[in-house]
Amino acid sequence: MAETTRLTIQIKDIDNVAVAVHDLPAGTVIECGVTTLADIPQAHKIALTDIPAGGEIIRYGVVLGYAKADIPAGSWINEHMLNLPESPSVENLPYGTNILQPEDLPMPQRTTWMGYRNETGPAATRNLLGIVTTVQCAAGVLKVAVERIKKELLPKYPNVDGVVAVTHPYGCGVAINAPLAYLPIRAITNVIRHPNFGGEIMVVGLGCEKLTYDRVLPPEDITPENVLTLQDWPGHDAMMQAILDMAEKKLQKLNLRQREELPLSELLVGMQCGGSDAFSGITANPSAGYAADLLVRGGGTVMFSEVTEVRDGVQMLAARCPDAHTRDRLAQEMKWYDDYLAAGGVDRDANPTPGNKKGGLANIVEKAMGSIAKSGTSPIVEVLSPAEKPTKHGLIYAATPASDIVCGPCQVASGIGLQVFMTGRGTPYGLDIAPVIKVCSRNEMKEHWFDMIDISAGAVATGEATIAEVGTEIFNMILDVASGIREPYSDQYGFHNDMCIFNPAPIT
Repeated sequence: MAETTRLTIQIKDIDNVAVAVHDLPAGTVIECGVTTLADIPQAHKIALTDIPAGGEIIRYGVVLGYAKADIPAGSWINEHMLNLPESPSVENLPYGTNILQPEDLPMPQRTTWMGYRNETGPAATRNLLGIVTTVQCAAGVLKVAVERIKKELLPKYPNVDGVVAVTHPYGCGVAINAPLAYLPIRAITNVIRHPNFGGEIMVVGLGCEKLTYDRVLPPEDITPENVLTLQDWPGHDAMMQAILDMAEKKLQKLNLRQREELPLSELLVGMQCGGSDAFSGITANPSAGYAADLLVRGGGTVMFSEVTEVRDGVQMLAARCPDAHTRDRLAQEMKWYDDYLAAGGVDRDANPTPGNKKGGLANIVEKAMGSIAKSGTSPIVEVLSPAEKPTKHGLIYAATPASDIVCGPCQVASGIGLQVFMTGRGTPYGLDIAPVIKVCSRNEMKEHWFDMIDISAGAVATGEATIAEVGTEIFNMILDVASGIREPYSDQYGFHNDMCIFNPAPIT
């Protein structure tokens, strides 16, 4: 499709704002006949009608907030001009009122991929040796050991894709028996058995930490073949050699694994967004949502998250829950997070960043409306707490913080083999355990970071492509990356964030 001369985008007919496709100078006459009264930055909102003080400001057909003062038609509307509405109640939410049937979802052209089958759970997209610490104190030693493993051992095992040191800021100096300590402990427990580690367990502890092996492993797995305590070894050389010896035995087993053709039902994909802008809900996230629908229709499992970035659309998600139990689990997770934020003296609007606002997002309501789009339109078959593993196939809501560097590890602990990450402002974010595909919301972002962004959805805004076309492109890249055919930029450069485990429990 040829590029249009589109100046603005209005989502719903009832919206009284539109967003600028490109920077618009004052005096520009936009599609509805309104003249801009000021310079409008790209992705920012323009008032389409006169909005009185206290009047509703509507985008996506949803009230984003209430005008603090009179806003004449043609004005630039920014984050300083709105009062935040109340959060939607999580009590007595309707459910099952927006359930699509499988035949209503788009049909994928590809229904298989090449992965590493596991005895249980999702298949692996990568064949990795994962070495997990029980405490941050062991992190320095492990990182040095892993560099030696990569240099001295890995070349002998060509079927192994890499070695990952999973270090984290937990394990000691913590209230290990606090009521909420189960959250970080569950995350570490599940990461140890991540699908991409092929069932090979290698855990390194110091020897005096609170997070003892029995808290993350069953008794039958606490063996000299699986766990190594640094304080047991006399000095540097012996300690390093012990780690290398254990690693080599694991590499020998992993090297026997081969990719095979698998159904989509053995693929678990995570959806996340960060550095969002006002285009995210128009281009990148809906396109990712279309890819999610293709995966679900083909039998795959897709996980989306970020509590504060769906909280203002909870009623929309509840409508996609097929039964009261799933609806109640959704409400329970929303309520837990409401209380968590309140205990910290903030509310959900602490979420948007300066970059979000520079990209045209006025508040958390607007951000949430765009964020939800990455879930597509499938029914929500299961709701998980942070770092829980799914038990069903289909679309899953996994409650996590919205922070990129905490949400990612939570989804990894839930077992994702790959993540699709939407961004409007740009971020070098990546995960070392699972590959991350970057999708940006604007062509300008792709042009600026031409060798760091994998796919641009900006053509949806300009009229050069449809959501279905970009969504299909994302879907195909998901299968190519999962199959080891393509490598996203974050992996090419080794851009991998730290493993920031969600820990709401006290640190002592």
